[in-house]
Amino acid sequence: MTESAVDNAEATPFTVRDCALISLATGLKAHNLREFSDILKRIPLESIEHHLWGRLLQPRFDEPEYNNDFASWAFHGLNDKILAERLSMVLPTDFDDQEALRQELVEVVEERLDECEMVPWAKKDNQFHFLRSQIVIFDSRLRFVQPVDIVPYLPHLSTGSIYYHFIDARNRTDERCDDFSAWLAGCGPEYQPLRERLCSVDPYFSSLQNIRQIVTDLFQAFFEEDAQ
Repeated sequence: MTESAVDNAEATPFTVRDCALISLATGLKAHNLREFSDILKRIPLESIEHHLWGRLLQPRFDEPEYNNDFASWAFHGLNDKILAERLSMVLPTDFDDQEALRQELVEVVEERLDECEMVPWAKKDNQFHFLRSQIVIFDSRLRFVQPVDIVPYLPHLSTGSIYYHFIDARNRTDERCDDFSAWLAGCGPEYQPLRERLCSVDPYFSSLQNIRQIVTDLFQAFFEEDAQ
């Protein structure tokens, strides 16, 4: 057995987990863009996380025009396409600091308020309700010690597992990366190219199904190259 194989055998196994999100009300709602801005400045960061990412795990029967709840409300609730497009271009993956992300969102809204002659209002049934998420985690009982062993299982992982290991992981890992990359860091330097490829994936504009396919393709390509 090579030294690398010994190190890998002693590495912490990768435990596949699944998850679901439970949406909870914060009791805060905005009738107009000024109220929206004021609440956005003080709402818990978990609420911002929910409205930027939570829809990935919510069942939907249509293709949303925008990739987060804030932009969707600006378009459908306020009929403000300009603001909707600006909010959709604030990418959470560009920020290591969630307070900086909050500040960017606030600045986009405040800039739009300065441009408007009147504060935009939503209709009574189109108020923005600020929510937050509680994540419920399940153990799939899948364990992997060698990175190559996980490859056949990747295409079959649930969307909940992909959300937990590729989205939620960014709030749990030191480098704000996915769990696969964090695990590979302890499996040996030969996996560094795969880690870099995984870390370069921006999941914000992809569905969980697409992310699963991307991760699967990266793992498969890496081990095919390694076998040559």
